[in-house]
Amino acid sequence: MKKIQLIYGVIVAAFCLATMNLSAQSPKGKTGVFALTNATVETITKGTIANGTVVITNGKITAVGTNVQVPAGAEVINCNGMKIYPGMIDAGTKVGLLEVGQIPQGSDERESGEIIPQMKALSAVNPNATVIPVTRISGVTTVVTMPEGGLLPGTAALINLHGYTPDQMYAGFEGVVLNFPNTGRRGFGDRRTEDELKKASEKALAQLNDVWEKATQYHKLDSATSGKGVGYYPEMQALVPVIRGERALMVEVDLQKDIQAALKWVKEKRVKKVVFTGVSEGWREAESIAKAGIPVITGPVIAIPNRDYDRYDARYSNAGMMAKAGVKVAIRSGEEGNGNYRNLPYHAGFATAYGMNREEALKAITITPAEILGVSAQYGSIEVGKVANLFVCDGDIFETKTQVSQVFIDGWKIPMQSRQTLLYDEFLKREPGLSKH
Repeated sequence: MKKIQLIYGVIVAAFCLATMNLSAQSPKGKTGVFALTNATVETITKGTIANGTVVITNGKITAVGTNVQVPAGAEVINCNGMKIYPGMIDAGTKVGLLEVGQIPQGSDERESGEIIPQMKALSAVNPNATVIPVTRISGVTTVVTMPEGGLLPGTAALINLHGYTPDQMYAGFEGVVLNFPNTGRRGFGDRRTEDELKKASEKALAQLNDVWEKATQYHKLDSATSGKGVGYYPEMQALVPVIRGERALMVEVDLQKDIQAALKWVKEKRVKKVVFTGVSEGWREAESIAKAGIPVITGPVIAIPNRDYDRYDARYSNAGMMAKAGVKVAIRSGEEGNGNYRNLPYHAGFATAYGMNREEALKAITITPAEILGVSAQYGSIEVGKVANLFVCDGDIFETKTQVSQVFIDGWKIPMQSRQTLLYDEFLKREPGLSKH
């Protein structure tokens, strides 16, 4: 009897699979030759082109302009009344590392240990994370995904939001993250005294100095022996490229006092390639940051001030004030855990409303982060020869009413579908609908 029931169950399961609605499966991207015609093209680096055409071939932009010959066999997409922007770059996210923060199995952004720069975010990225389709159909095509946790929590990576494996998604940048010793409180529940905060910061700084000294010595030994006979020391091996200036050190720092300390530390240690991230009180030290020539990736912009006595718009105007002082500023969403990276253009929009030049704000989410990360030859603007990361929309991308209709990543035409669009469609056409009773 049990055998008959088992066979019956297998038959029923097979029937269900065979008759399943295939539209429920995720649609696939499409590659080929595409011609986007009759659009207003926001190139970012070469001005705005009215009634322009962009041609995509083999994943690259192969033509841009008003007198462009459409290749034979190209899929022509009429973008009349639409705008084309380069794909936006969010240089501070947890994309692919954080799915469900409430359970350990859904979170890969934090590992055990204070000094673990060898832990690579790229190796932990989940290409099937539900936040990826939600983010990319809003025009954010590329992100830095960053580990968090201890003093040196790991190595961040730049990824495109399309691909089956992390290696396919990799976009050419990795940087070691340093959570610079913080003199502030960790939240409303932090009840430490001022003396305890000071001692904790001093202890962390001493630990950082010790690690840096070890990394410097390891680098010297490694150079002297051509990499032989130094021994297996993954923490130091991960820091050697930073010591040599081959890889960036991404220094997460926010408060004015900590920014001052970080500037001093970077100068003393002669860090060759450094980026400040977060920098929510950068406006207080804008001239010092500019003088040091350190680029900044700041955000979130849409946030409350750090101090009760600050103006309500301190965070809104921060990016603009740094830019006016001469700091190279990129804007990140800086969303902590809620996954709303799609709001990146609105952070830039707020910065514009509160003093940042609009052109600079648009660059701050496109070409500027690409320049800071060293990938501007491939990303950040619409130019011939660059990777075809771009999107089509019906208005100003800073406006919340603007709708994105087409997205291309690495030249792939991305399906405009996510769990949110599926929910919208489901409840827009409810069946059986309202109750008759």
